[in-house]
Amino acid sequence: MKTLPPDMQAHLDGGATTLCHCWILRRADGTAMGFTDHDRDIVIDGLAHEAAAGFTASAVESSSGLAVDNLDILGALISDRLSEGDLAAGMFDDAEVEIWRVNWQATEQRLLMRKGNLGEVSRGATGFSAELRGLAHRLNQPVGRLFQYACDADLGDARCGISIEAQAGIVVDCDGDRVLTASGLGAFEEGWFERGRLCFTSGANEGASMEVKLHALTPSGAVIELWQAMARGVEVGDSFEVTAGCDKQFATCRAKFSNEQNFRGFPHMPGNDFVMSYPTSGDANDGGRRN
Repeated sequence: MKTLPPDMQAHLDGGATTLCHCWILRRADGTAMGFTDHDRDIVIDGLAHEAAAGFTASAVESSSGLAVDNLDILGALISDRLSEGDLAAGMFDDAEVEIWRVNWQATEQRLLMRKGNLGEVSRGATGFSAELRGLAHRLNQPVGRLFQYACDADLGDARCGISIEAQAGIVVDCDGDRVLTASGLGAFEEGWFERGRLCFTSGANEGASMEVKLHALTPSGAVIELWQAMARGVEVGDSFEVTAGCDKQFATCRAKFSNEQNFRGFPHMPGNDFVMSYPTSGDANDGGRRN
């Protein structure tokens, strides 16, 4: 149960109200944006809440248990601060969102209604729909390690322990925004960068990154195919950095990186064939290894 500030309670008791909703969105890079369903901009604590964005919200689903509260926010891509490219590039992924009920005539009279993070964002031709998840969604996130064949460390992190240097390249040709031919990578064998990450350092996609699906060598240069097309156009002359890839298998860790001592998987864990096996007549049960 929420306790209203005395001045806001008095405003509500007056019968005629001047209330609106305000959204504050904070991206992972620290950028804060404000939006409102009022018909004019509102400034709260120095942050301008833009009315032109056209936000609308669905009903909030709430429960008394540990189920995740959620609602959908709909909006048109009208604001200069919202763009199809930024949404596609993941700049709003898991952004923090606060929803306030505000007296637009006296903005100091406000009440925090919901707080959470952006979930799934779907985009259409003229707008988008974003799911707002309550704080309880953190309880649904896996915690701890999984027993599996593959390594669960990220290549080059503290648990992996090896030093990975990003290699610089320049786009010399491109087929759309997903397949590009690059110079500067000729010293590396084919497939070296597969499952690695490519990050643009110039051009329209500067700062954006994508995982590498395919790395092949041709007479005109190294061909890099990305898993998804970049959010903005890739142009000849764009520079980037790309890191080596790892398929998380023990054989790759040993042969490609000589780092088997830090492998964070369980390559010798018995599989389903062992679980479903059973003794047969004539088997020698001497406690030794099963074939």
